[in-house]
Amino acid sequence: MLNKRGIKKATRALTLNIDNKKNKFLPRSKRSQITIFIIVAILIVAGVVLFLIFKGKPELPITQVSIQAVETAFLNCIKDSTSTGIDILESQGGYIYLPDFESGSEFMPFSSQLDFLGNPIPYWYYVSGNNIQREQVPTKEEMQEQLAGFIERKINTCVFNDFYAQGYKIVKGEPKANVLIKERDVEVNLDMDLEIEFAEEKSVIRTHKAVVSSNLGKLYDSAKKVYDYEQNKLFLEEYAIDILRLYAPVDGVEITCSPMTWNADDIFGELEQAIEANTLALRNSRKEKDYFGINLPVEEEVRFVNSGNWTRTFEVLPSDESLLLANPVGNQPGLGVLGFCYVNYHFVYNIKYPVLIQIIDGDEIFQFPMAVIIQGNNPRESLDVEGFERESIGLCENKVIPINVNVYDRNSNNVEADIYYECFGERCRIGKGHSLEENFPQCVNGFVLAKADGYADSKNLFTSNEGGSISIYMDKVYELPVILNLDGSLYNEEATISFNSEESSNVISYPEQKQIKLSEGFYEVNVQIYKDSSIEFGETAVEQCIEIPIGFFGLTKKKCFDIQVPSQVFSGALAGGGSQDYYISEEELNSAKSVEINVEGLPTPTTLEQIQDNYILFEEKGVEINFK
Repeated sequence: MLNKRGIKKATRALTLNIDNKKNKFLPRSKRSQITIFIIVAILIVAGVVLFLIFKGKPELPITQVSIQAVETAFLNCIKDSTSTGIDILESQGGYIYLPDFESGSEFMPFSSQLDFLGNPIPYWYYVSGNNIQREQVPTKEEMQEQLAGFIERKINTCVFNDFYAQGYKIVKGEPKANVLIKERDVEVNLDMDLEIEFAEEKSVIRTHKAVVSSNLGKLYDSAKKVYDYEQNKLFLEEYAIDILRLYAPVDGVEITCSPMTWNADDIFGELEQAIEANTLALRNSRKEKDYFGINLPVEEEVRFVNSGNWTRTFEVLPSDESLLLANPVGNQPGLGVLGFCYVNYHFVYNIKYPVLIQIIDGDEIFQFPMAVIIQGNNPRESLDVEGFERESIGLCENKVIPINVNVYDRNSNNVEADIYYECFGERCRIGKGHSLEENFPQCVNGFVLAKADGYADSKNLFTSNEGGSISIYMDKVYELPVILNLDGSLYNEEATISFNSEESSNVISYPEQKQIKLSEGFYEVNVQIYKDSSIEFGETAVEQCIEIPIGFFGLTKKKCFDIQVPSQVFSGALAGGGSQDYYISEEELNSAKSVEINVEGLPTPTTLEQIQDNYILFEEKGVEINFK
């Protein structure tokens, strides 16, 4: 039995034991809580780091060199496609896909494009065949959009044959490109699933970024500055006026009693040569006493190009065909007794010709053409560049109506095409595919455009306000060799062959060009054959009579002069051909290996009347067409 003192000791020992246990458990609990907090924090940080690492990256990380090699090759393909698109933009005035073609007329010779070494370049400024001033200056946003579409189409040409041979499996998804043109480079961001499998390694890369070094942005900005400078100053027209007055009779007075004559064809020939030479002499210079130097607001080298082979027109009034005549008159009554006569002449010229402007920086050249126009011996009126700018209605920013678009060929096969919607002069890129549902802007009587490699462009009227769907049928383009026969025998001399339809105009200069691209449709086929036939028209005399004053009482006498018209040579006479309306079916094109054209010859002309007769006979001649 415990006494009171023993009980106290036991109680105290028990109390001390309990206190010691409390002291042992409390610190351990606190340490556990701290440990848990540290683990949670580490997990959170690790999660954030992993999210940042794998954000926008493949579902499976690419750590293998073998997988990364495919992506590197693909990026190089993107860069090559981008570089090709940049070259096209720079050589075609900022366009890859050309605006709709507009032909010229006798009054205004300019079409909407300049043919430069077989390469069509849209005019930035021209006057249409019905005498309306037009601008076709692309915006940088339009250039970016066209380049993006071009890259998306070219991506399909990227091949991985070397990798396939090593056992790789590579699958490409649908590409969607975004392009940013900067001053010194072009940035491409491409969204496209690139699935790569090799051995036991597999990954999907969804985003691809490539940067191509190029001065495209800077060259475009400088080209726009030169264009605006010309539209405000008309310096090209001012140089044209100087050339006109230096090389052609415009106005003046000569002390002579004999009529003065000029041959308009000779004048135009000299003007043509002078315009070409003087235009090529122009350059960007800040020297004050440099006639050919122009103080342009750009730092790059600027070149101005003109060629006598390009379309141009020269007109002069008054004239009698190719003869310019100025008759003598007396200065005042009575002076005729002294033999004092003078010739006062004044001729009015209308001159129209193109100039190709090239902005040069290193190996890169950005070029665009403009029309130079002299009307009535004066420059055309300056175009208000700011007032003439196309006002955007924000069409492309308001795509809200879902439309389903299906694209087929004439055999109802699917066609991968770039789809655009055009309304009120604005064109929006919708997407690419053979069957797609995308949002369209609202518009009444707009046009859905489809473009695809190997097919003629298709343009379909469509109102998008109420949604719905549209099916587009595209005609396949066939390129066929041309065989031309004259009077049943193969002909390999100069000829012009054209297939014209409402949608397109296909012209070849035979025999330099012997391939023509055709699609199904109704055509007017025109063939003109020319042969060397130098016809010389000898010098002729034309009698011209005037009244000469002989006294102080208003008396006059009639005096006649023989005006000598110089000899002329006419070469390259129309010697055959004809015209024929013809419907070409796709069945004919698909089964044909060539197109044979048969025409009849015309009599070889020896006089001016026979030349004119040949043109009358030509209208009655037909054309036989055979697809073989």
